[in-house]
Amino acid sequence: MKQRYLGLLAGVCTFTVSLLMWWHQGINPWDQRRPSVLLDQPKTADTITRIPQLMVSALKDHQTDRAIIHEEPETADTITRIPQLMVSALKDHQTDRAIIHEEPKTADTITRIHGSKHLMVSAFKDHRRNGAIRVISIIKRQDHQKLYCVLCVHNSGSTKGDGALSQCVSSKAQVEIHSDHFGFPYGTSDVFCTNPSSVKATHVSISTDPNATQSLKYLPIQNKEIKETFYYNFTVCISTLFGEYNNALQFVQAIEVYKLIGIQRLVIYNNSCGPDVEKVLKHYSKEGTLEVVPWPIDKFLKPSHGWLTKLSPGDLHYYGQITALNECIYRNMYQSRYLLLNDIDEIIMPYKHKSLGDLMDTLQKQHSYAGVFTIKTHVFPKTQSDDSGRFSLPDWKSVPGVNILQHIYREPIRKDFFNPAKMIINPRRVEQTSVHSTLRQSGPVIKVPYDVCRVIHVRTPAQPHLRKEQLYEDKKLWEFEEKLIPNINHALNESGLLLKSATGPRSGPA
Repeated sequence: MKQRYLGLLAGVCTFTVSLLMWWHQGINPWDQRRPSVLLDQPKTADTITRIPQLMVSALKDHQTDRAIIHEEPETADTITRIPQLMVSALKDHQTDRAIIHEEPKTADTITRIHGSKHLMVSAFKDHRRNGAIRVISIIKRQDHQKLYCVLCVHNSGSTKGDGALSQCVSSKAQVEIHSDHFGFPYGTSDVFCTNPSSVKATHVSISTDPNATQSLKYLPIQNKEIKETFYYNFTVCISTLFGEYNNALQFVQAIEVYKLIGIQRLVIYNNSCGPDVEKVLKHYSKEGTLEVVPWPIDKFLKPSHGWLTKLSPGDLHYYGQITALNECIYRNMYQSRYLLLNDIDEIIMPYKHKSLGDLMDTLQKQHSYAGVFTIKTHVFPKTQSDDSGRFSLPDWKSVPGVNILQHIYREPIRKDFFNPAKMIINPRRVEQTSVHSTLRQSGPVIKVPYDVCRVIHVRTPAQPHLRKEQLYEDKKLWEFEEKLIPNINHALNESGLLLKSATGPRSGPA
């Protein structure tokens, strides 16, 4: 009996001590509104996992205030799927503030300009134009609508339901249509925004209505700062891959040659390609060599398959090739020291230097103020092949495409005839470009002698009447054989294009 009374007395004492502690902390134990002591735990993922009910409650508060978040079952799985949203909601639950930070409604690669038939692609701050915002666009040349820039600031702490964009200011836009449009209804254009608000703006949209700020999609403004150092020395801009292009072997061979002479990165604008080229794109993207930019121009316009309106009618020249090249210049302006502008089946090849770096060191010493160097294209007809069969490798026979190592005969340059050129440029010296020449640049344009550098273009013959003995033998690519062959095999193997039964080198890149 004595022990029972002692136990009861101990319980009463414990309860009394608890009451005194709650009274000291200002807590009423019978008040159902009392705060949970769990709120004092660190706001980590572990804490959130231990209190799912509290987080769901916070989301409900946000839903009541904004009606944005759909209520999910109150399970740990639901909470785990959106941890960042949960952390924000939990913080707001403690402070009676319902704030979930929303990202701006950003545009896709190509976006319709609000209220028009025009298109916008990307936006960049141009420090050469006193910080004006340049929006790379595709404008219907005969439509003379007034366009307006809508410049906004992305405020991550905004409490407004405006996609976290605030301080939006509208002003009249200035439109410059590039001179090279080849007579097609639509042309590559620059839309300039010069409002003083552009200094702080982080996003921009173009519209025919200066007041339609809520219904717009916005482009993030890139190149906000000038950079003096670059991630890459040489980047290749390859424009407009289309028509289910599936020349996988030539593509791999060209990339591996480029890597051996100093190319570190390629950017390609992909509208469509075949299944084998798709595998190659995935391999080089995973490797970090390639950036693939989606290019769904045919979702908005009827693009031409060529450059002559009579032979290939449409809305826009060659699947928007010029737009893509200009976009690539600004995309890489502060990423790469030099850009090479060429097609997927072309290689800009130094003939008197071991690498592109050595070539450009020499050219820049000779022409220190130049930012554009043009290189003549030389056609290597794929109808003429090396008779020895030296590079007719069994491993490659199952890979679709042209084996450029077999085509060593070069057509002579025709006098008094337009011989197209491709370019190596300093992007910070170029404002506008076409396919074979720049349209607006600072400094002189240097024509590189063909014995110093050539564009190797393996394709259908430009002069089909010439016999093999009338062509020049050019085995420049054979000089890379020792490293090139195993590198090609490695890339094909990693892309899943070599048959399992095929034999030959399978080692990693040399």
